[in-house]
Amino acid sequence: MAETVKRSGGQVLVDQLLIHGADCAYCVPGESYLEVLDALYDVRDRFTLYNARHEAGAADMAEAYGKLTGRPGICMVTRGPGACQAAVGVHIAYQDSTPMILLVGQVGRETMDRESFQEIDYRQMFAPVAKWAAQIDSAARIPEYMARAFRVATSGRPGPVVLALPEDMLTDVVEVADARPYTPSVPALNPGDAAAVMAVLSKAERPLLLAGGPGWSDAGCAALLRFATDNRLPVATSFRRQDLIDNRSDVYVGDFGTGVAPSLVKRLAEADLLLVIGARLGEITTKTYSTLSVPTPAQTLVHIHVDANEIGRVYSPAVSAVSGPDAALSALTAQPAAAAPEGWCAGLRAEYLSDSEPPPHDYPLDMGQAMVDMRDLIRANAVITLDAGNHTGWAQRFLRYGRPGRQIGSTCGSMGYAVPAAVAASLADPKRQAIAFVGDGGFMMSGMEIATAVQHGGRPIVLVFNNGTYGTIRMHQEREHPARVSGTDIASSDIGMISRGLGAAHERITETAEFRPALLRAFDHDGPTVIELMTDPEQISTRTTVSRLRGQQARTTP
Repeated sequence: MAETVKRSGGQVLVDQLLIHGADCAYCVPGESYLEVLDALYDVRDRFTLYNARHEAGAADMAEAYGKLTGRPGICMVTRGPGACQAAVGVHIAYQDSTPMILLVGQVGRETMDRESFQEIDYRQMFAPVAKWAAQIDSAARIPEYMARAFRVATSGRPGPVVLALPEDMLTDVVEVADARPYTPSVPALNPGDAAAVMAVLSKAERPLLLAGGPGWSDAGCAALLRFATDNRLPVATSFRRQDLIDNRSDVYVGDFGTGVAPSLVKRLAEADLLLVIGARLGEITTKTYSTLSVPTPAQTLVHIHVDANEIGRVYSPAVSAVSGPDAALSALTAQPAAAAPEGWCAGLRAEYLSDSEPPPHDYPLDMGQAMVDMRDLIRANAVITLDAGNHTGWAQRFLRYGRPGRQIGSTCGSMGYAVPAAVAASLADPKRQAIAFVGDGGFMMSGMEIATAVQHGGRPIVLVFNNGTYGTIRMHQEREHPARVSGTDIASSDIGMISRGLGAAHERITETAEFRPALLRAFDHDGPTVIELMTDPEQISTRTTVSRLRGQQARTTP
């Protein structure tokens, strides 16, 4: 039997974090979990606490950590307002299938159910956006709850767990044994199912592999590349999962994101088999469920997903199996290859290469060319973080990804994500290039987290696309109600003064030739850098302009 010693609830909780391999947490401090903060002081040589400037920033950092490592990102916030403001990170983690644990200080047990100061029932509040939401009412059960939290967050389809911690529970002194380190439960593709997949694949003339979702290791990504190469399979990725396969490989043919190439949508319609590994086939990937017929696609659908509940949720597959992506590729690569006919993959690859070269235009700042310059300069292990908005189309369309480099972006469209995510990536490894793509609107939501990087030694590079408008909404507005601009203009702010006030270097770019040297200086700078890109709102996305949207609307109006 494990040896036990008397400890406060706060000490027990911190000991469980260490037992389960957590090495850091992101927080905004609060009086409701002072005992946890005090216990962390004693283990500061083994555990780093990053204090963010806003709870949403702390939660986004924890979520990004979960994406980068595959281990639960830990976030700590106080009750009431703190939890409300951290909820955005929980929502991201839920929709993005990211392992995360949010620890929320709670009112004392003796004052509950009286609407006491900042009291909320977090089990009800977070139930729709967490895999599990609970409250630890007994300090003696902390090891049990924490072990379950780590397992739930990482098993099956990963996601967030929320645990409320009554402040008086954390001060209770108990004698309790620690839990064993957690092990996630992930289903694996068996040889029989792998053989069935290959049997269907061997009959296909125009197969397409769609990779996405969570749970991919670098080894799993390498196996995906081998499998696709051996079988001459064109590989596309779901929204913001472009780093699952080397984009420089002859088998990579693009992504089904917000800016999907029209040629790839056309090829999907021509495909006779769609092999989906890890992706959910959600709204963005299927263009609001329009690119595949519901419920039975015209293509032979083979769907492999870690969560049985995702298979057949919208689309009925011809063949299906429940498996994590790494295990699926391990089983599939063990089967004899069934190479697709020559020419099919090459044609899709040629179309991708053509679409990923910037078209000519006469704007002073050509972001397409700037991205071509950038993809030649960034290191192989660089982390690119993406916010919500049309500006991310430049990174998604023109950059190249592949492990060990990472693409870290919110697939649920949450503004303000990219800066905290880049801060988290840079704090994890300050020598690694961490580059955020964010609009002027998103920057004003979370740019203050640059101060967190400065305090703790991070060196993120933040590219701010400043066009004075909420670009994505403006695009929809111009399409539906041309020239009736309402609520989408953003008043000009001095981003340079803000950046320097937070402790970052700042450069303002107005012409294409200025971008490359500014980026090189940012790489060499020993601290955060904000590069402000003065982009024209007329160039509303990588594929259209405001004038074109207004013209299209005029032609379709009686």
